[in-house]
Amino acid sequence: MPGLSAPERRSTRGWLAAHRWAAGPTLVSTLASAIAAATTLVIARGAGAAAFGDFTVVLSIALIVTVGMLTSLHYVMLQELPRAAPEERPALLTTALLATLAVSAALAGLALLAAPLLTAALNVDTGTLAAGLALAASMTVNQLAESFLRGLKRFAFVAWLKLAVALCYLGAACFCLLVLGVREAEPYLAALIVTNAGFAVVAVAAARPRLGAWSARLAGTLYRHGGWVTAIAALSGVLFGVDVIFLNHWAPAADVGVYSVYNGFPKRLMGVVFTDGIGLALLPLMATTDKPLLMRRIARLAPAVAVATAVLSFAASLVFFLLMRGAYPYAPELMALSALGIGLHTAFNLYSVALSMDGVRGAKVLAGCLLVSAPPALAVLAVCVRREGLTGGLVGFALVNLVLLAVVGTTAARRYRS
Repeated sequence: MPGLSAPERRSTRGWLAAHRWAAGPTLVSTLASAIAAATTLVIARGAGAAAFGDFTVVLSIALIVTVGMLTSLHYVMLQELPRAAPEERPALLTTALLATLAVSAALAGLALLAAPLLTAALNVDTGTLAAGLALAASMTVNQLAESFLRGLKRFAFVAWLKLAVALCYLGAACFCLLVLGVREAEPYLAALIVTNAGFAVVAVAAARPRLGAWSARLAGTLYRHGGWVTAIAALSGVLFGVDVIFLNHWAPAADVGVYSVYNGFPKRLMGVVFTDGIGLALLPLMATTDKPLLMRRIARLAPAVAVATAVLSFAASLVFFLLMRGAYPYAPELMALSALGIGLHTAFNLYSVALSMDGVRGAKVLAGCLLVSAPPALAVLAVCVRREGLTGGLVGFALVNLVLLAVVGTTAARRYRS
């Protein structure tokens, strides 16, 4: 462990020994995420670029809407459930579940009422908007239910459940492609919605909420706790989801599908692996480490993390495009742009997670950085996409993350000097 003092090395070795239990669940969870990612590749190759472009647009809408439906209650559960007394947990589970269902239904209803405005703004039809809302609802209950099990420290159960659901989704996709010969996006979206909902039903049943334990006062407390995190998630959802919306405005549907293979798929894959690894192992360490020391370590690590991720993404692209072929031509220069953006994005995520582990202070710093960065970053992205389409989207994504990384790195160094 170069660069660390002897006490720091001993502390790190002790922490690793104490968290060996996380290896198995992390491995199974990462395998489940890899299978889910492979399923996306199967759909992209079998359905074609245009259909996969439609799939990506619905997914992008869902990712943005999920922020409002979930309102960060999954994050709150990860903190509140472990430290709550056993007799208090049913009220936490029930209140979070019913509140989330109510908010999700209300947002979906409002979005459908505003469908004429939203479809014009997003350049989609009503069916695509409705599919995005349904997928958002399923993703919302999926993430909330997973946070229940993680908050209750049932890590092995949730990992194996994720693996089972991923295998079901892969089987459904293969059946649609190989047996039914489906080349439209709708059946694959339906399968994703059903598997998300199935996971949620099993996970909620395993968590055992008590229906009579609802508390309006507790709901208010939970939403106040998640307010800053929701603001961060909303800003992040726009910054990292609007690239597909811009492409859908100014580029053909096939380009949206190709962009998702070049950029969206590696971004989701790296994000899932990053989250699974950090969620089980590194978050407790980040939460208890001296924050100025943590920020100095991240400042030293960020360039290496960006380079390593970019190299890995570029190398993995050879495998992706050997599997894709046909409608997804491989262009090394485009993949290099994508790898650059993915590397910068991962380095930014490292700062983002570390700041989130510093409570309200860190959340305020991160929210401020996102708020300051959003106008110039989105303006640059819009100009790039409108002028250069697919290539502009890749360049714009890299520039957005460069702006974010510069702002958050400078701000963290100033705010965490000692």
